[in-house]
Amino acid sequence: MSMKINFRIKKGIIGAVCAVILVLLDQLTKRLAVTHLMNQEPFIIWDGVFELRYLENRGSAFGMMQNKLAILIPLTVVVCIAILYIYLWRIPNNRRFRWLDVTAVLFLAGAVGNFIDRIAQGYVVDFFYFILIDFPIFNVADIYVVVAAFLLLALCLFYYKEEDFEVIFPSKKE
Repeated sequence: MSMKINFRIKKGIIGAVCAVILVLLDQLTKRLAVTHLMNQEPFIIWDGVFELRYLENRGSAFGMMQNKLAILIPLTVVVCIAILYIYLWRIPNNRRFRWLDVTAVLFLAGAVGNFIDRIAQGYVVDFFYFILIDFPIFNVADIYVVVAAFLLLALCLFYYKEEDFEVIFPSKKE
């Protein structure tokens, strides 16, 4: 039992340090956006393709659920608790599952990065804009979530097998 506790503590510390670094990077880029982009014309990186443009997003991904903080804040707390539970208690301490650890940390860092903005300001600062395809403006935390989602999808489709998922979420057979 002591070995499992030590494993969880070590895993928790490693995950927390990685998540904190990622959240700090997200928050730094948002502060830079506020300082250099707010009330300014967009900063063009590649004309007609990509620019930096300040936006205060009062909703969730892709601008959905505008002005619904009463839903978004508790939902984020529940999602973060679920991620932490899966990360610490369900994903085995096995090399095969390290990519799931990475995915969980990315999801957590993205959720926390935007959660901080919602709590502190009532909106999330977004600033990356692919004008070529008129993609919704996004930020670094959003990148973490999207990368984690694609990574999880790829892992589920091509890397893990049914028996791997049975290890993580055993079915109750009676």
